[in-house]
Amino acid sequence: MAKLSFHNICLLIVFFTSFLITDTCSGLLKNHVALFIFGDSLFDAGNNNYINTTFRSNYKPYGETFFHHPTGRFSNGRLISDFIAERAKLPLIPPYLQPGIDHQLTYGVNFASAGAGALLETRQGLVIDLQTQLGYFKNVSRQLRKQLGDAGAKSLLSRAVYLFSVGGNDYTLPFEINSTVPHSYSPKQFVGLVIGNITTVVKVRGRCFEQITPYVKLHNKELPKLLQKLQSELKGFKYSLLPFYSFLDQRINHPSKYGFKEGKAACCGSGPYRGSRSCGGKRGVKEYYLCKNVSEYVFFDSSHPTERANQQFVNQSWNGKPTLSGSHSLKALFESY
Repeated sequence: MAKLSFHNICLLIVFFTSFLITDTCSGLLKNHVALFIFGDSLFDAGNNNYINTTFRSNYKPYGETFFHHPTGRFSNGRLISDFIAERAKLPLIPPYLQPGIDHQLTYGVNFASAGAGALLETRQGLVIDLQTQLGYFKNVSRQLRKQLGDAGAKSLLSRAVYLFSVGGNDYTLPFEINSTVPHSYSPKQFVGLVIGNITTVVKVRGRCFEQITPYVKLHNKELPKLLQKLQSELKGFKYSLLPFYSFLDQRINHPSKYGFKEGKAACCGSGPYRGSRSCGGKRGVKEYYLCKNVSEYVFFDSSHPTERANQQFVNQSWNGKPTLSGSHSLKALFESY
C-alpha cells in the first residue's frame, strides 16, 4: 500500500463492488435469514483450498489473529462476510467445497473464490468463476428441497440475503497480462459484459493503472443504475450497495482518525509498502516482512484488509444511512421479516 503497489490500493477501493440483495416474495417465515456469498478473495472463506490453483492463503501467517491457523481467508482473521454473518446472528458461513457441510445449509453457503471474476475468461481454470458459483448455488437449492421440502426451501431461499464482491479481477487481469481483450470493446461495452454477468446471477438468485480509469468510472456509474433497474423489475427485490471506496480512502489517508497507525503499507509482504504479493513466502518470493502489531494496519497483505478494518466496515455499514436512493442498510435487509 503506500505503493502497495499503488495499483492494489487503487483497485481494491474502486472495485469492491459489493452489494447485498434480498427477496421478500414468500410469506412463509423461518427463525433466521440465510446468507449466500459469491465473489472473490475478499469473501473466499476457503473454497480455493480444494481446487488446483496458486490463489490460496491456506498457510501462515494468514488466519493468525482470530482462528490461530490458516483457513484460506485472505486476512489475518475474519472477513467482511464473516462479520455480516455475526451481526445477523448466524454462524460462520462455510465454503461450499468444504466436506461435511450438508447439515449447515439452512444458514447459507459461501461460494466465493479468490481470483475469480464475473467473466468466465478471468483466470479460467484456476478459480471458480461466477457462473460456476451460480451452478453450485443451484446444487445447494436442490439439496435444500430434499431437506426442507419444496415449500420450506422456497421460503428460505426467497427470504435469504445474497452477498456479492466481484468484478475487480475482470478489469485488472487483462492489463496485468497485457491482454488485447479490453481493446476489442469500448470501455462501455466491456463494463457491460461484466455487469451483465452479475445481472444474470441476481436474476437467478506503487501505481494505479492509467488504462483502466474509463472502466473504473463507468463501472461505478453503471452498477447503481443496474440495481435500481432490477428493483423496479423484480418483485420484492431489495439491495444494499456498500460504500467501500470512501471507507478505505479515509483510512488510507487518515489512519490515526480511525485508530490505525499505518494506512498505506501492508502488515505482511515485501517491497515498497510491502506491495509485493509475497506474504507467507509461497508465491515465488520467499522472504517477506510481518509486522508486530497487525491491529495498527489497515491492510494485512498487498490487497486485503486486516480483520480490524473488515470489522470497522461492517460496524459502519450495519446501521449506516444508504448512499443511493432505493438502497437499504445491512440491518434492514436481515430484519425485513
